[in-house]
Amino acid sequence: MMADRSVDLSALPKEIRDQLAELDLELSEGDITQKGYEKKRTKLLAPYVIQAPVEPPRQNDVQRPAPSSSSSHGPPPSSSSRHRERRSRKSHRSGGTRDDRYRSDIHSEAVQAALAKHKEEKMALPMPTKRRSTYVPSPINTRTPPDSSSGSEDETAVRRQSTLIVPQPAVNPNLQSPDAWINRTVQGSSTSSSASSTLSHGEAKSQPQSLPKPQPQYKPQYQPLYQPQHQPHHQPHHQPHQQPQQQHQPQHQQHQQPQHQQHQQPQHQQHQQPQHQPHPSAHTAAVTDMMAHSRIAPSENSAPPPDVTAVAPPSRATRVDLPSATVRGMSRGQSRSSMMETADGVPVNSRVSTKIQQLLNTLKRPKRPPLSEFFTDDQEEIVEVPQPDPNMPKPEGRQIIPVKGEPLGVVSNWPPALQAALARWGATQGKSPALTALDITGKPLYTLTYGKLWSRSVKLAYTLLNKLGTKNEQILKPGDRVALVFPNSDPGMFWVAFYGCLLAEVIPVPIEVPLSRKDAGISQVGFLLGSCGVGLALTSEICLKGLPKTPTGEIMQYKGWPRLKWVVTDTKYLTKPSKDWQPHIPTANTDPAYIEYKASKDGTVVGVAVSKVAMLTHCQALTQACNYCEGETLVNVLDFKKDIGLWHGVLTAVMNRVHTVSVPYAVMKACPLSWVQRVHIHKARIALVKCRDLHWAMMAHREQRDTSLASLHMLIVADGANPWSVSSCDAFLNVFQSHGLKPEVICPCATSPEAMTVAIRRPGVPGTPLPARAILSLGGLSHGVIRVNTEDKNSALTVQDVGHVMPGALMCIVRPEGPPQLCKTDEIGEIIINSRAGGNMYYGLPGLTKNTFEVIPVNANGVPIGEISFVRSGLLGFVGPGSLIFVVGKIEGLLMVSGRRHNADDLVATALAVEPVKTVYRGRITVFSVTVFYDERVVIVAEQRPDASEEDSFQWMSRVLQAIDSIHQVGLYCLALVPANTLPKTPLGGIHISDTKQYFLDGNLHPCNILLCPHTCVTNLPKPRQKQPVGVGPASVMVGNLVAGKRIAQATGRDLGMIDDQDLVRKHQYLTEALQWRAQTDADHVLFVLLNNKGVSVSTATCVQLHKRAEKIAAALTEKGSINTGENVVLLYPPGIDLIAAFYGCLYAGCVPVNVRPPHPQNLGATLPTVRMIIDVSKAACILTTQSLMRILRSKEAAASVNIKTWPTIIDTDDLPRRRPPQIYKPPTAEMIAYLDFSVSTTGMLTGVKISHAAVSALCRSVKLQCELYSSRQIAICLDPYCGLGFVLWCLASVYAGHQSILIPPFELETCCSLWLSTLSQYRVRDTFCSYSVMELCTKGLGTQTELLKARGVSLSCVRSCVVIAEERPRLTLSHSFSKLFKDIGLSPRAVSTAFGSRVNLAICLQGTTGPDPCTVYVDLKSLRHDRVRLVERGAPQSLPLMESGKILPGVRVIIVNPETKGPLGDSHLGEVWVNSPHNASGYYTIYGEESLQANHFNTKLSFGDPQTLWARTGYLGFVKRTELLEASGDRHDALFVVGSLDETLELRGLRYHPIDIETSVSRAHRSIAESAVFTWTNLLVVVSELCGSEQDALDLVPLITNVVLEEHHLITGVVVIVDPGVIPINSRGEKQRMHLRDSFLADQLDPIYVAYNM
Repeated sequence: MMADRSVDLSALPKEIRDQLAELDLELSEGDITQKGYEKKRTKLLAPYVIQAPVEPPRQNDVQRPAPSSSSSHGPPPSSSSRHRERRSRKSHRSGGTRDDRYRSDIHSEAVQAALAKHKEEKMALPMPTKRRSTYVPSPINTRTPPDSSSGSEDETAVRRQSTLIVPQPAVNPNLQSPDAWINRTVQGSSTSSSASSTLSHGEAKSQPQSLPKPQPQYKPQYQPLYQPQHQPHHQPHHQPHQQPQQQHQPQHQQHQQPQHQQHQQPQHQQHQQPQHQPHPSAHTAAVTDMMAHSRIAPSENSAPPPDVTAVAPPSRATRVDLPSATVRGMSRGQSRSSMMETADGVPVNSRVSTKIQQLLNTLKRPKRPPLSEFFTDDQEEIVEVPQPDPNMPKPEGRQIIPVKGEPLGVVSNWPPALQAALARWGATQGKSPALTALDITGKPLYTLTYGKLWSRSVKLAYTLLNKLGTKNEQILKPGDRVALVFPNSDPGMFWVAFYGCLLAEVIPVPIEVPLSRKDAGISQVGFLLGSCGVGLALTSEICLKGLPKTPTGEIMQYKGWPRLKWVVTDTKYLTKPSKDWQPHIPTANTDPAYIEYKASKDGTVVGVAVSKVAMLTHCQALTQACNYCEGETLVNVLDFKKDIGLWHGVLTAVMNRVHTVSVPYAVMKACPLSWVQRVHIHKARIALVKCRDLHWAMMAHREQRDTSLASLHMLIVADGANPWSVSSCDAFLNVFQSHGLKPEVICPCATSPEAMTVAIRRPGVPGTPLPARAILSLGGLSHGVIRVNTEDKNSALTVQDVGHVMPGALMCIVRPEGPPQLCKTDEIGEIIINSRAGGNMYYGLPGLTKNTFEVIPVNANGVPIGEISFVRSGLLGFVGPGSLIFVVGKIEGLLMVSGRRHNADDLVATALAVEPVKTVYRGRITVFSVTVFYDERVVIVAEQRPDASEEDSFQWMSRVLQAIDSIHQVGLYCLALVPANTLPKTPLGGIHISDTKQYFLDGNLHPCNILLCPHTCVTNLPKPRQKQPVGVGPASVMVGNLVAGKRIAQATGRDLGMIDDQDLVRKHQYLTEALQWRAQTDADHVLFVLLNNKGVSVSTATCVQLHKRAEKIAAALTEKGSINTGENVVLLYPPGIDLIAAFYGCLYAGCVPVNVRPPHPQNLGATLPTVRMIIDVSKAACILTTQSLMRILRSKEAAASVNIKTWPTIIDTDDLPRRRPPQIYKPPTAEMIAYLDFSVSTTGMLTGVKISHAAVSALCRSVKLQCELYSSRQIAICLDPYCGLGFVLWCLASVYAGHQSILIPPFELETCCSLWLSTLSQYRVRDTFCSYSVMELCTKGLGTQTELLKARGVSLSCVRSCVVIAEERPRLTLSHSFSKLFKDIGLSPRAVSTAFGSRVNLAICLQGTTGPDPCTVYVDLKSLRHDRVRLVERGAPQSLPLMESGKILPGVRVIIVNPETKGPLGDSHLGEVWVNSPHNASGYYTIYGEESLQANHFNTKLSFGDPQTLWARTGYLGFVKRTELLEASGDRHDALFVVGSLDETLELRGLRYHPIDIETSVSRAHRSIAESAVFTWTNLLVVVSELCGSEQDALDLVPLITNVVLEEHHLITGVVVIVDPGVIPINSRGEKQRMHLRDSFLADQLDPIYVAYNM
């Protein structure tokens, strides 16, 4: 926005102004990102910008900030402001900085510079919320002091995403830039909500008079200073009285902030309030924008919903139905999104919502590209493939020519083999020292002479060949592989073992000492030993004692290891060879001499075999390159088992009779300077170190006069190829040059296990110019080309050369991917080497060997350039001027993100440069990539210092994000901090990367802080779908469906038909008549049996008993309650026969029963308000209940949550006098209301529907037909009898059909799980009905007890149908596991099926006793999101199994309809299920009696097709498929599949998601996730997961949940909330109440363990 500064917009030509206006519109509608907007805008204004010099501020103008601290107006997304600032900086950079860019500390400066841009920006990332108990709270006084206010974040603060401008010191402090105050976030007093405090000093007129008079207004071109980011969909309709009181917040109140909040504001900000009078329109825009976001408009009649979580005990035993506070007839006209945004009346003023708000503000709104006209399932490619950037740099040089090293000199006295050199020194120079070992304090422990080394090695060789087995057998033959297991503190034993093996001609395989079974990569070492065929291990006595043992004292068998025989090699156990025995020392040949282990990127450990001639040649080449002389001293800090430590310190040293001083790692840890002191004491000429040794020595250095490094002729830096080695070398030289260290002795080198030494810098001659440095552009590197970085100093990589190619070697650079094509000269590629001194093969792995050790490079046309084969070094680099070799990274550390290459080491270097001292423990940071959603994603893991505060860590993480984004232009996917010392270590204490990655993917990393940024780095999501406008006429849809060969999706149950006349029930239209008729004709037939938890019948009711009890109740109602006919009566009973009697009593008295679940005595606070609400809504005239419940209703506890003085009349029906009513009421018509059915939907809607007498009879008849019910049948019911089909089966069906119902109250199963199943077995029940919660209880509770049940004689072979009564998609996995589990006790797998009902029709499907088995289909999830149904094979990727919802009941017709157009759909579409049947409900019973709603849901006509029939809308999405199965009539069977409730669906990215699908994926993500629920809030997906493991696993779940949702559903999770088990509210039907959960989350009532805000 720098351009606006000097442009007068009013003076621009009209077309430019129009284009600008159009741009503004695009931005406000989210069709263009902030970055794109600024780019286009700058381009438009560029010709009109007047470059005016900065003048001193005039009186009436406000000081503009200097260009370098460019400020962003509005709240731009963080990264785009970063890019813009980077652009603006370039133009202001001075030209004369070329020279200082060669300095090596440039990288940390670059990082600081990149961060300086964000320095003043208050971190816009919301800090995660952590439950305080999880980790040690940070004391308040460790928080950031006021001046360093770059990002400490208190939980109640609202951060607007904006840059805070610190006023320029020269300017009068009262004249601040306008942005500074508009964007200032002053936290209000702790009493007001954080949202209102953001606005606390809105209009200047409302401020107290004591302020100085406002400054004159600034120039008009600043007017639209605060453009809202996008106008929300609904204009907030705040009650008018609310706004003023928020803004007249008195001045003094703002200073009474809690202390810790106050000291986060910079000092100058705290005391001086802004004193400008903003332009009114700009201000109101700002206010509406913020209001719309942070305070959600409450609806008129709302009170917050009853709080579930505060009182509910943690167990899930009490299932609570919680309606939301408003009672609506669920209007589906009202879009889901508007309901989301009003949050059902919860005023969202908690910290959660403001954080989410911040999060929303940091997210960019991507431009939605237009989509192809019609969605075709098959060609739809999931991923958005990022198009290559047309401006990306391409290599332009010529093809590289192989580089030759100098010839390997022929010296007459080279030994014919390395052992021969040892033999020679042992014989001629026996007293000469070979090795000095240090003890733990750094003092010399022993010195091994060449004589000793030779004699001991010979002894060992003799022992190995002759003394291991019994007399005649030889255990080891020449060429066998032997493991060497020696600790790093014991080089002497290792040397003897190594040379002993060489002399015995067996092949040593040095490995690390296994300290425990849990060592990082331990099983992989087993793979190495196995592939090398190792059966024997050499070790020292001390080491053997330290190995982990089994209780019997044997050495533990490690996972994946072959069986090993352990041999101790201490001198006292070795046998002196007989006089005539001499070791055989042949001339070096191509047989393997030793095997060096190498861990690859994925963690596998392989062995690189080095032949005898390669070993010898390598020693010769090193001797020549490094100019080794006889008798020198060498100090070695490195691991002597492999790599440079072995090649120089053990092999080349012996070849040249060098004295090696070995400094163990343990000494280095205790005293990092020890190696420097050893160089000084021994006047060593060579030192072998790594950068870390230089770094730590420099850190530990105090001015000690007596250290001199003047003797050094070579300081070999083993990891000199690393990007950060430059700064370590320079810094070390800086400190130690005064101690005699010469610049030319520093010799970085490049090595790899396969190619061995690739290049090494030769020791220089004093006074010659130092070798070159390359300053490369990181952007170029990421595209694989070399570009000298000229413009942006920040994104440069400084690399030092690693010298020239080794003597006698030939080197090429080839492309790392694909065939080994030679690179161009300005292209980065893999270095490949042809030399006699390199590895020969991966031992025992011929396939891998071919790809690595036998590479023949090809030219651009793919033609091989010659015969000779090369070895891949695994190093990426290029050949610079003068044939100097530069290495820029390793293939293993290569992260390929969106087609660009990044080097893990470079990212580590950048992260290290972000002052990690306060946060990161000992600089332990690792970077790797994980593949999520078709691309690599960068993950950084670091160990956190034990004393780091939460704020410090979070701030460090956010700064690393910014630095990496600025410098490498790559988004981080995840940043995790783990407690110190918890990452898996490599043997020398580094971080074991592949294990760390595995821990991360398995959810075993246990981070203590984590930050995920999927929004910024996942750029390949498919384009959002734009719904096509519904402009298609009905005719074309019909034709389209017919042409496509699709039937209209509808299905019909059998005919209800006329039931035979002798069945007298047919004559009785009303249930009351049926009951009276049964009481006369079959008086003693038992209709109902109620069981207790022991399975004992506690009460029964015959026809006549039920009739008499109903009469008593009817009499009581008319006498005691003086109830008039047609009034509503609430029944409040536990499940049982009292409830049934009370129901018929009401019908006898002519009043309308309303059945209500009684309040839970232990949880009145949560359950009683629902009861109260139904009583109020139904305007009940009286309550029928039991004595104990009546006491509860009037108790003190009840008074705490409701007003108990206003209950209607309460009649207790326990002991009523025997009276008969004057007459039994008979309704005048069957259309009269029989009863009201109230239920709370999963979205928290309380709805009552009216069920007429006609519907009751039709429904009972339909169920009777489907289930073949008649008087001699017995059915068992284990269901809640309060609403829907459960109530019908419990109370109505038996009276109608005459069968006996065994009633099992579901709560009894909590004390006796097997009650239901043993009842089925005991009574030999053939048909039973249950709910999913009952099924779940049995599956979880009896999972391990099937044998026990069998022993008790429980058998379910009698059950032919077990129907789950539900109003949701059938739970396939639960039904399957139930069937599978109880198959052992005779349950037929065909028995379990499901029913489906809804509010408008209580029973649409019910799997009866006849008809085909329920079928399962697999549908494609991608198509389902587009409302298409595409059947796929079982096991297809992205497939979802769906089970038929039961057979459609007789008399029921369903049709699938487009919910928007109300037109019928073909059977390959997902649509709303509409139903027509004689037992549809008659309408909603609501307080308002909104007629429009009832008409809409109950009597709807199709927009075309069949416009006569009246349908009811179920509110569920489903589809109809014609199956191959046949009906009894011989027709093919149409199955209805219910997919989910329309109200529950989430509309994200233009697609329709069903929460249950996302939840299923989430629950599979980690073993500790017990249950999960998802909902959206302002287009953010929120995932709530219950953690059943320990709290330290909480943060492990965040990346796993984010990954799985991204992988399987192509959605980015916005917020992950980890809560305790039992927090997700579940209603009595076992359905999750996601809207309640959402309200509790937004009202901050969940007490989460952790809340992660994904960026």
